[in-house]
Amino acid sequence: MSTTLIEVRPAKTADASAVAETHDEAWRAAYQGIIPGAELEKLINRRGPTWWDSAIRKGSRVSVLCFGDRVAGYANYGRNRARSLQFDGEIYELYLRPEFQGLGFGRRLFAAARRDLVQSGLKSMVIWALSDNEPATEFYRALGGRMVARSSERFGPKSLDKVAFAWNNG
Repeated sequence: MSTTLIEVRPAKTADASAVAETHDEAWRAAYQGIIPGAELEKLINRRGPTWWDSAIRKGSRVSVLCFGDRVAGYANYGRNRARSLQFDGEIYELYLRPEFQGLGFGRRLFAAARRDLVQSGLKSMVIWALSDNEPATEFYRALGGRMVARSSERFGPKSLDKVAFAWNNG
């Protein structure tokens, strides 16, 4: 019987390429048919290994979920960026490679990021998701997020609705 270690840990600069690959795979799976093709390519290409290496070196909070020696997902998070929302923290991104979705890894990554925010004194948090990304909106609802705001974001010629889910961490 073999056991595969599943762990969530802070990203290291050595993880930059794997995080970039995860970002690429997850974004293509999540947003194909939602974000216009040319815009999606631009967004993915902008976040290559060099971008992730720089973010990790600068101290951005990036956690990776590893399945054995493979990065299966990542989350990055910190202070809430939307001044109009009265929440302390924000998970900016939480993505898994498609083959690791639906196995409970997203919940694990979410819990680790939330715990880290709480330990930093950020007692409440928010996450934004595109309304058309049903798997994401269902995921956040299932985790107990309550919808607290709506907005929209432009992707080239297309304007897409997004919703904010919030949690009070006590």
